[in-house]
Formats: sequence, C-alpha cells, structure tokens
Amino acid sequence: MLLMIGGVAAQANEQVKHIPGVFIGVTHIDNEAEFTFGVEYEYKLDKQWGLGLIYERTNNAHHGDGVSVSLASAYFHPNKSIRLGVGIGEERVGGSHSHSDTLYRLSAAYDFHIGEFGIAPAIAVDFVNDQEALVIGFAVTRPF
Repeated sequence: MLLMIGGVAAQANEQVKHIPGVFIGVTHIDNEAEFTFGVEYEYKLDKQWGLGLIYERTNNAHHGDGVSVSLASAYFHPNKSIRLGVGIGEERVGGSHSHSDTLYRLSAAYDFHIGEFGIAPAIAVDFVNDQEALVIGFAVTRPF
C-alpha cells in the first residue's frame, strides 16, 4: 500500500525543512483497486536527503476489513523535483481476524510547484509477506 507513497520534493528555496502533505490515491492488490488516503511528513536533512513518516488508510481493502499503513522512510532527491524513497513500517488489517505485518516500501514522486504548494504524482510498491501492492496517487504538500 502507498502513502505516501505520496510524493514530496523541496521548493526551489533551499531553506525548506518541513514538508507536510495529504495523499489521495488507489492501492492495487490481487486484481482489486481500492481508494487510499493518508498524511505524510518529510524533514529535509539537506538538499538531497530527507526522513519522513507516512500514515495511510484503505477502508475497503482485505474484503472490507480495512487496512492502515504506518511507516518511516528515507528519501533521496537527485534534483528539486524528484524524490526516491525506501521505507519500513507496519500494515494493520482490521476485521474479526485482525493482524499486523511488516511492510517494506519503494517509492518515487515528481513534484510540481504551484505557488507555495506542491502537487506530486507518486507511485510506490509495498512488499508484505509474499505479496506486492502497487500504490498510485498524488500528494498535495505545503513546504515551509
């Protein structure tokens, strides 16, 4: 699952350190696609590196039981618009047979700057147990 997978890149202003965002997208797993939403935050360590937290929710995943994803990511910014990420976290499945599993995520995003905001189409692949989930969407960010 994504979030965040979301995507965040710093504004042209080198002083940007905090990049909060809201993610909206779709998670694809086992030939099913479910609406996914979440929040994300990245702290820029320097021009090329950042650390972040992501929380995503997919209410109808796992046959309506719902899934939430919480993860921490490290990000590499080869330029001001591209963000590549690797993360680790937890996937929690709700319902009568609720359980949690470790989740690993690879992500990429491209940030378009519109005034003080960013719009970042993003894609992520989550690895949980022996399954892969593809998360596609976009994040709206407000760097400061």
